[in-house]
Amino acid sequence: MFTDLTRISRVALIPAALFALSNVALAQDSVSGREPVKLDVPFVPTPESVVQRMLELGNVKSGDYVIDLGSGDGRIAIAAAKRGARALGVDIDPRRIEEANANAAKAGVTDRVTFRRENLFETPIKDANVITMYLLTSVNHQLRPRLLEELRPGTRIVSHAFSMGEWEPDVHEKVDNRDVYLWIIPAKVGGRWTLKDGEQAIALDVEQEFQAIEGKATVNGRTVPITNGKLNGDEIVFTLEIAGKPETYQGKVSGGKIEAVAGPVATKRGWSATKG
Repeated sequence: MFTDLTRISRVALIPAALFALSNVALAQDSVSGREPVKLDVPFVPTPESVVQRMLELGNVKSGDYVIDLGSGDGRIAIAAAKRGARALGVDIDPRRIEEANANAAKAGVTDRVTFRRENLFETPIKDANVITMYLLTSVNHQLRPRLLEELRPGTRIVSHAFSMGEWEPDVHEKVDNRDVYLWIIPAKVGGRWTLKDGEQAIALDVEQEFQAIEGKATVNGRTVPITNGKLNGDEIVFTLEIAGKPETYQGKVSGGKIEAVAGPVATKRGWSATKG
């Protein structure tokens, strides 16, 4: 049985010193006399090799809108802009914002990247195609409900070093001995659906946990499990036993409807499903 989509567990996979810094780090500009700024996450630069792999995993391209949460010196957002994307970098530390703007000017991408001093928990994110971050596991957990609720299915989230706890990544790689994670926001499909395949109507009761789905189906009065269920953004695949034979359904989710697609694993064609 799956549990609630946005439950939060405590996972500590960070060095003790870094964890301590995250709670007490202060940014102060002694020249300008700014007031100290309490940081949730200390600034630690992401190596260039990791930056490039993050953008590759996120499939960042021209036309994308990338938001880098906790943007530091701006290197990830600037690299995204160099790939033709529009980018926004958000950081609470005014020194980092000044540094990022200077770096963007040197890179010649000020027309495609913006840096904003802002609390990342308050940043509007719904229009992003890609979210990048190098935060902490605890901060990722706090952000997770917003990411799942506000981002569109198919939006890519790429994190350097820190996971989302029990939300398993779609891809996890090591780059120069550093962890890089990719998640793809799944469509929301939990609940009751009616699947129509020609003259046959099948009742589906779908349980969802992040990108994984399971549940049961009623086929000709017989209850069978939903197996091998998975979401990749708005794409869904699952298997049902029909007349003693496993059949794989592959479709595209759009709100309360699913339409069949001719995917590589599909054995069923021409079906559709509606929610409710």
